[in-house]
Amino acid sequence: MNIQTFPDRPPSDPVAFARWVDARFAAEPARGQLELSAEQLAVAARNGLPRYVTRQAGGATIRKAGFLQAPDAWLRHPQTPRPGAADVAGPEGRDHPLRPANPEGLVYERHFADAGVTVAFWSVEVDRDLDMFHRWQNDPRVAYFWEEDKSKEELRAFLETRQADPHNFSVIGTYDGEPVGYFEIYWAREDRLGAHYDAGAWDRGWHGLIGETAQLGRRKTSAWIRALTHYIFLDCPMTEVVVGEPRVDNAKLLRYADAMAYEKVKEFDFPHKRSALMRCRRSAFFDRVPM
Repeated sequence: MNIQTFPDRPPSDPVAFARWVDARFAAEPARGQLELSAEQLAVAARNGLPRYVTRQAGGATIRKAGFLQAPDAWLRHPQTPRPGAADVAGPEGRDHPLRPANPEGLVYERHFADAGVTVAFWSVEVDRDLDMFHRWQNDPRVAYFWEEDKSKEELRAFLETRQADPHNFSVIGTYDGEPVGYFEIYWAREDRLGAHYDAGAWDRGWHGLIGETAQLGRRKTSAWIRALTHYIFLDCPMTEVVVGEPRVDNAKLLRYADAMAYEKVKEFDFPHKRSALMRCRRSAFFDRVPM
């Protein structure tokens, strides 16, 4: 494995240090680890050595796969804990852990150099986002897959129902600060999808749409899929699997699956569509997906 020592002096602030490390991995995407000199290590350790840094004789090592699973540089809220000990009753006998309250505001932000864009996710604020959400859902391109081309009043109720549902977390995605899409992150075990496979207690899934047609494109699509999956794994360390259930005819989305470490498990039927069960394992994502 090729390893490079960066001679420049890192910042001592933990978040700034993590971004310093991220920039060096981004400059060489194939690089698997970095070596820190004794001097760089001393600076990094001033505020407590980050968990992803491993000391060794004369310095330290940072392995990329471990670094990318640390929340320091990108997650904007504390990681999701398990708030209770015993499971609570779930649908059709699918008992599940008690879910904590969803975070608010900015929850994730990361620059993707290969796409030339900074992707961020913000919790939905209905009054702020309703007009935009209504416009997106009434775009025929979006309506074909979402089937939510409804009035503003109906879509307000839709968003408020999602916000009141403890198994769901709705966010607005932005590119360089501009809103571009809507995403739902859900706990799979208590979702409708949980009835179609052996859902683990911490499995999570997502639905998503890009509402701004001008922001479509291969590189940006790759960036938001990577960002959303990365956020889900960062948010909850217990989550080992991320799933999805796109329509089997959503060829534009499914063509990204292999590069994003999603594998097709099977096809199955919901009342309103035939879906593909897609699965992304944590180990595969951090081992295979360029970040």
